[in-house]
Amino acid sequence: MIKINIRKKLHVGGGEVTVMVDTELQPQSFTALYGPSGAGKTTLLKILAGLLQPEQGIIEVNGETWLNTDRKINLPTHKRSIGFVFQDYALFSNMTVLENLRYALPNRKDEHLLQSLLLSVSMEGFENRKPDTLSGGQKQRIALIRALVRKPQLLLLDEPLSALDHEMRVSLQYELQRLHKDYQLTTIMVSHHLPEIYRLVDWVLQINEGQLTNSGAPVDLFGLHHNTNTITLVGEVVTLHEDIADVLIENNIISIKTSELIKAGDKVTVSCHATNLTLKKLS
Repeated sequence: MIKINIRKKLHVGGGEVTVMVDTELQPQSFTALYGPSGAGKTTLLKILAGLLQPEQGIIEVNGETWLNTDRKINLPTHKRSIGFVFQDYALFSNMTVLENLRYALPNRKDEHLLQSLLLSVSMEGFENRKPDTLSGGQKQRIALIRALVRKPQLLLLDEPLSALDHEMRVSLQYELQRLHKDYQLTTIMVSHHLPEIYRLVDWVLQINEGQLTNSGAPVDLFGLHHNTNTITLVGEVVTLHEDIADVLIENNIISIKTSELIKAGDKVTVSCHATNLTLKKLS
């Protein structure tokens, strides 16, 4: 069980926000942190990793206390069993792929683990390459397995796939899902991408202006209920013309008459009654 109860003042563009999160997560769960930019999602990851200290807080992971401000307990990052994957990969450019992995290895003699991880993400043969010679997807694979080298109790992901194109992003989503299961990880991921959240996670913490406003399974939180007679899609309002909203869904704009109080940039669901559906793979 992962117990999180923290309070941290955060200075953002609009002023001061207090990040307050009180929740518990199950071991081997895959949780998404969802909410607008500046809501405090990355701050929460950094607090879990020991990179930031809250004014008040308790973090307990599988019975071990990582943080308890009342008892003046605050384990440093290297003593917390975490793996962290940053948005920019954070690979050492002057090191080869193998040297990047060795740097994170607690037991420098466990070369077998490194080769096993490289094989697991189809990166065998890249040991002597430097990060600057790798594609974005290859860098992300190396950053991910480097985070797994320590066999962490918590894997923390800060929008790890946001810089990738759609095809590579989907491919690595399945890779991430497989590694999460194979290594029996407890994973917490920041993401704004609803299809990614729906595909990967079993629990969502919705954070807005520092506050935990909602939590639940993706199908419940975002209204994506299974119904054979109704299709529900998630999109974003692009423009409004009187009572007509132009909504971007994937790569398509759909114009819909609405009486909802919405504005450009709002995330929305679009539902319709479905009959005689057909499915065809895109070439």
